[in-house]
Amino acid sequence: MMRTTSCLVLAMALAGGASVARGASLIKDGGFEKPVTPAGSFLVYGTGQNFAKWTVVGASGNVATVSTTFVQNGYSFPAKSGKAWLDLTGISNTATGVAQTIKTVAGTGYTVTFWVGNVSNSGGIFGTTSTVDVYDGTTLLSAATNSKGTGGTKQVWQKFTTSFVATASKTTLSFVNGDVGSDTNCGLDAVSVVPAALARR
Repeated sequence: MMRTTSCLVLAMALAGGASVARGASLIKDGGFEKPVTPAGSFLVYGTGQNFAKWTVVGASGNVATVSTTFVQNGYSFPAKSGKAWLDLTGISNTATGVAQTIKTVAGTGYTVTFWVGNVSNSGGIFGTTSTVDVYDGTTLLSAATNSKGTGGTKQVWQKFTTSFVATASKTTLSFVNGDVGSDTNCGLDAVSVVPAALARR
C-alpha cells in the first residue's frame, strides 16, 4: 500500500510539473507590467530603448505602456489583464513596436498568443481598427486586426494566435503597430509563447 501511495504521489507531482510547463510562457512580462505605469497615466519609450524584457524597434518613434484606468476623450482603456497594457502607437503613431528574444529549439514549432485592443472612434483620433503585425525576425507571421467596439466607449480585446518553427537556439519576435498614422490607439497585451505541442494539450 505504501509503495502504491508513493507511486501515486510521484505521478501527481509529475502531472503538476507538466501543468506548470504548459502554462510557462517563453515571453517575459507579456502583460507589460514593468516598470509600473502610474494609475490613470502612461509611460513612453522611444526606438532603441529597453524596458523590462522588451526593446522598442521599428520606425523612429515610440510606444507607451498605459494604465488600465486611463481615460481620454470619453473613452476608457482597460487592460486585458493586470494593471497595464501596451499602446503600439505611443504618441508618434508610427510603425514602431517591441521585440523580445527567446530561447528556442531549432526545428520545434511554437504557438504565439496575444490580444489586440481596439476602440471604434469613427472620425476621431482613435480610428476604427487596431492592427498588430507580428514578425519572426524579418518574416511577417501575422497581421492581426481587431475591428470590434462599434457603439461603445470602452477598449475591446480580441485574442489572436499564430505560429512559427524555430531555425536556431534563439528567436526574436516583434510586435509592430500596423495602423495608419491618423490612428492613435493600437493595444497589445497578454503575449505568450509556448511550444506548439504543449499548446495543443
